[in-house]
Amino acid sequence: MTVLSTPLSRLVGDRTAKALAKLGLETGWDLARHYPRRYGDPSRLTDFGDLPLGDHVTLNARIARTSLRPTRKPRISMLDVTVTDGSGEITLRFFGAHGYLASRERRLYAGRVGLFTGTVERFGGKLMLKNPGFEFFDDDDEEDKAAALERMSRPTPIYAATAALPTWRIRGAVQTVLQPLTEDDVPDPVPTEILERDGLPTLREALRLVHDPRTEEDWRRGRERLRYEEAFVLQTALAARRAEAEAEAATAREARAGGIRDTFAKRLPFTLTEGQQEVVAEISGELARPWPMQRLLQGEVGSGKTVVALLSMLQVVDAGGQAALLAPTEVLAAQHSRSIRAMLGPLAEAGMLGGAEDATRVELLTGSLPAAARKKALLAAASGEAGIVIGTHALLSEGVQFADLGLVVVDEQHRFGVEQRDALRAKAAVTPHLLVMTATPIPRTVAMTVFGDLETSTLREIPAGRSGIRTFLAPSGHPRWTQRTWELAREQIEDGGRVYVVCPRITAEGDDVETELLDEAAEDGEAQALPVAPAGNGKPQLAAVDEVAAILREHPALDGIRVGELHGRMSPEEKDAAMAAFASGEVPVLVTTTVVEVGVDVPEASVMVIMDADRFGISQLHQLRGRIGRGSRAGTCIAWTTAREGTPAMARLRAFEATTDGFELAQVDLEQRREGDILGAAQSGHGSSLRLLRVLTDTKVIEKARWDARKIVDRDRTLAAYPALRQAITEQLDPERAQFLDRT
Repeated sequence: MTVLSTPLSRLVGDRTAKALAKLGLETGWDLARHYPRRYGDPSRLTDFGDLPLGDHVTLNARIARTSLRPTRKPRISMLDVTVTDGSGEITLRFFGAHGYLASRERRLYAGRVGLFTGTVERFGGKLMLKNPGFEFFDDDDEEDKAAALERMSRPTPIYAATAALPTWRIRGAVQTVLQPLTEDDVPDPVPTEILERDGLPTLREALRLVHDPRTEEDWRRGRERLRYEEAFVLQTALAARRAEAEAEAATAREARAGGIRDTFAKRLPFTLTEGQQEVVAEISGELARPWPMQRLLQGEVGSGKTVVALLSMLQVVDAGGQAALLAPTEVLAAQHSRSIRAMLGPLAEAGMLGGAEDATRVELLTGSLPAAARKKALLAAASGEAGIVIGTHALLSEGVQFADLGLVVVDEQHRFGVEQRDALRAKAAVTPHLLVMTATPIPRTVAMTVFGDLETSTLREIPAGRSGIRTFLAPSGHPRWTQRTWELAREQIEDGGRVYVVCPRITAEGDDVETELLDEAAEDGEAQALPVAPAGNGKPQLAAVDEVAAILREHPALDGIRVGELHGRMSPEEKDAAMAAFASGEVPVLVTTTVVEVGVDVPEASVMVIMDADRFGISQLHQLRGRIGRGSRAGTCIAWTTAREGTPAMARLRAFEATTDGFELAQVDLEQRREGDILGAAQSGHGSSLRLLRVLTDTKVIEKARWDARKIVDRDRTLAAYPALRQAITEQLDPERAQFLDRT
């Protein structure tokens, strides 16, 4: 067992090991990878101007004065130490026996500079740390003044710490692990050829540079090497996965002149945009190759991805194969089924009266289908009678079989992991082609980092005939805005329009709003529940579908107009009926949750009112807004909010109000979110996720690592000659990303 694999209890003692375990650190390797959050400079004091209450902080400060006095409690005294950053002050307050505090006061004298750690509190209008820990830069032995002066000139690593584990104890534990290490103890995932080419330090040296730097240049050089390593390990995993897919055989699905695809294309009532035509040609060429296509299709809301996907599926049907479309929710799957059948018309009615000569069948398969309908869909898929099978996670179940699955289309790819994609692909006798789609635009660096195993196509143009959408922010509860909103709704309905009203909750009953939102999230594939804020009485006061629908049914401006409801707790039949009534205009107002976020297409929809809009993220708001203005009728989106100016929520809403460009909004969204949120499950990490790499800003590092990784994998797809790199992929990345190693 090496030092790095040794449990921390055997290296630093049980007490420290237990405290480190609360930070998720169990072994020497975990601790070596626990990088400093920042570096203190004894000559630069911490700015006290923005210390958040309740946070555990480490301050680099100078003592200004001290005061030791008794308290009302017998034998208990209080020592106040005032420290300064040069402009402001904060009090360090210690309680204890008088003799004990007197000995502390002798160390805490005016003029000394050191680190002080504790939780920020407010008392009497002043900021304070109670009983903080502290360390001085000149605490070396009196006989070794040279060592003390040298240490005071070096950057001081400051770690993410806790009250029970101050940064200097972590620093000491790290040194216990690092000091005995030799180069042989630290396998380096970055090949020697790259280290020598770029003059990068080895992994052991890089760890020393970040944990025990002599100069600022040291820790910056160490971090740069570790940042490159993170990008390189991830890009190698992606490159190996891609190479593995390309090494597999696939059935070439060449376009057939005069087939169902050509017939459908000629019947389209509109002309494809130039971007659509380019992507269709690109995909068509890849489907005709004898190895699997691996492509990500991202496009603006309403850019026509479904038509591109349908043309691709029909090319596979023409070649004798089948296509499966995997959707994250039953609402979206049913919407795809309806819209594809409507677009195909007689071409989707094979074997039926009135069906076209080259027709195929489109089947819908979801978990809640009645037994008879499910049996019919399963038989049509297994026999090959259905050329296109559309479904939810039900498509992944063991009982689903295909006669000749040639293409897998995954809609809203961020709702599915790599493993789920592969579960569907595994139902084919020969590896099928893969097309994954997203209506959430992805900046290039994120696409390279998360979906680097896929080629990327982008649709930016909006098809001709679509009208613009105006967006307004409205203060919740404002009488004039409220009245005008529902007057506008009535005007649009009388002119043939439809109105969506989106709420963050399903029901007003009960106090556990977060649970209800989680239920909705589980139903609709959401990764996280919406944030919930307490109202003045301590209870969440968010708009609920049942409550809002009841109010609108009684509102004078909507007198005589039917109001429907839609949410994730309804049965599939109820959802279908609600959407059908809305689309037909029978029920022109639909109060709904985010089940309409993606894919739902009602061209007459012209107004969307989003209640409590500050509860939604930018991407979700943009997706919701994309449900209106999909026909010739102009759209109006009104976002109601209680957010205050200057808050992150209002900044998000102002960006949403200012533009309908999804790519611009995606950039704003990602800049506001944590790195882990951006990467999602692709980097959730078995042991570690990205610590230093920033996918939004480290473009050059990612591109360089991607190029290097592809060259390595081109030479050695199994990484047999790079055992340390292979091990790093297994240990540091999500098992889904590393799983290709188990199959080589």
